[in-house]
This record gives sequence, C-alpha cells and structure tokens, in this order.
Amino acid sequence: MLPNMRFLIVDNQPRARQSMKALLGVWYPAAGFREAVNGVEAVQLVEEFQPDVILMDARMPKMGGLEAVRQIKTKNRRIRIVVLSMYADLQSEALAAGADAFVCKSDAPEKLRETLEQLVKDMESDQK
Repeated sequence: MLPNMRFLIVDNQPRARQSMKALLGVWYPAAGFREAVNGVEAVQLVEEFQPDVILMDARMPKMGGLEAVRQIKTKNRRIRIVVLSMYADLQSEALAAGADAFVCKSDAPEKLRETLEQLVKDMESDQK
C-alpha cells in the first residue's frame, strides 16, 4: 500500500460516511480520512486535502457526485474516484463522467475492497 494514503469520503448521509470510514480504517489503518457532504464540498476539499482516492456517492444535494467527478477529473486525473450508488443503472454514466470504478452500495464489502486494491496497484504502477 502507498504510504500516507488519503481517502475522501463523500456522501450526504452521516451514517454512510461513518460506516465507510470505519470499514476503510480496518483495511487501511495508516490512511488519512476527510469527509464531505456533497459535491461542492468535495471539489473544495480536493485542493486542500489532495486525496489519493475518493469514494463518491452518485446522488447528493447541491452538487451530485457525477458532476463532482467531472470537475475533479478535469483538474486532477491522478486522483482515483470510486462512485458508490444504490442505483446500478448509473454505472455507465459514472464511468463516462470519469470515475475509475463503480460499486453498488448493495454489493458485499469484498467488492469494494477488491476495487480499492486494484486502484492502489494502478497508483503504485503509475509511481514507478
């Protein structure tokens, strides 16, 4: 794993953010975490926090996740973004917006872990 890995968790539901942070903390205990409640906050925090990976809910008030993905990827293509949604039919739209991966919130946690492990491998390869 990359040293000092940073995750930004973006979801308008506090319990969803807390659950995701707890799960990621088990898998990546040395990682840093920040949270945002919508796409507007996420875009702002990217500059300040410079996350390696963003876990982005697709649908949120003020600015949805897909628009936030577009804006973030326009400025910084190195950041890996996983869109999370209860709606599997948003997968193609999320990937077209620039997301690196899509995981349904109803999928088993192992699906998210596998996705993150692949993204980390890709990031490590990019640094070589």
